[in-house]
Amino acid sequence: MRVLNSIVTLALCATQTLVFAQTEEPTYAEKLGWPKGTKALIVHIDDAGMSHDSNLGTIKAMEEGMANSVSVMMPCPWVPEITKYIAENPDTDAGLHLTLNSEWGNYRWGPAAGKPTVPGLVDSEGALWGGVGSVLAKATADEVDTEIRAQLDRARTMGFEPTHLDSHMGTLFADMDFLERYINLGIETGIPVMFPGGHVYFTQQQNTHWPVFLLQTMGKKIWDAGLPVLDDLHNTSYDWKREDKIKNFVAAIHEIQPGVTMMIVHCSDPTETFSVFTGSGDSRLGDLEGVMSPEFKQAIEEEGIILTTFRELKQRRDAVKE
Repeated sequence: MRVLNSIVTLALCATQTLVFAQTEEPTYAEKLGWPKGTKALIVHIDDAGMSHDSNLGTIKAMEEGMANSVSVMMPCPWVPEITKYIAENPDTDAGLHLTLNSEWGNYRWGPAAGKPTVPGLVDSEGALWGGVGSVLAKATADEVDTEIRAQLDRARTMGFEPTHLDSHMGTLFADMDFLERYINLGIETGIPVMFPGGHVYFTQQQNTHWPVFLLQTMGKKIWDAGLPVLDDLHNTSYDWKREDKIKNFVAAIHEIQPGVTMMIVHCSDPTETFSVFTGSGDSRLGDLEGVMSPEFKQAIEEEGIILTTFRELKQRRDAVKE
């Protein structure tokens, strides 16, 4: 894996972290105008557009459950179905799940920019690489930049203006140069980017290779550029057993700290074809059952958690005079 650009970058970040350590920083929820102690939550569905079953689960989780945000994988075959739903429901908080991987053996997709333009992102089948490591080994930051811009262009061509950007499989977070291109795209276009840069309580538990001080420093850069920042990111449900999902979701809700937290889920409603290309059906159905469960809703109410969206975060950030 490529590492941070230089010792100078690390030294700058280390200096910056002293500022965070010296004073108790307000959460980004407070900076966005909520009272001190507010717990704001985005229940976010990844992988819309990946398949018809993923679209079914996404829509069900938002219309009948507590999910309130989604992001779309623009290179995938079932994108037109979900973008038509978004067009018919214009208040949907819908972003781009910027996609640099095609991870299923019998169900593949290629880059939006096309192989001749981004050859380092393409494997021997003409699809995006299956694993994050292959992208790191083969692709350049310029190719990554070209591809994520092509995915944004396709969305806009389809009349879909995203409320935010995030990263499929975390590939854009696996390399500093990739991450900078992702953040710069958000800053340039004024589109919020998923980025945990506050207390990162859950994020620290999730084996991130990024030091807290670096996350906070980059979060400040994003904030200073006029975009909202998350305090924290919860992203562990994919690996939970289906039978444990509801209790684990409830436990996570009770553990949320003050600030703006994004909880990532993968909701699909599997039909008989889903298992042909992925063994993740039980996990995705479990996430759907979790966010639709009365227990999940009750836990949110008990904690006094406010549900928010990237759309609202951007509106609040625009209203802040700093």
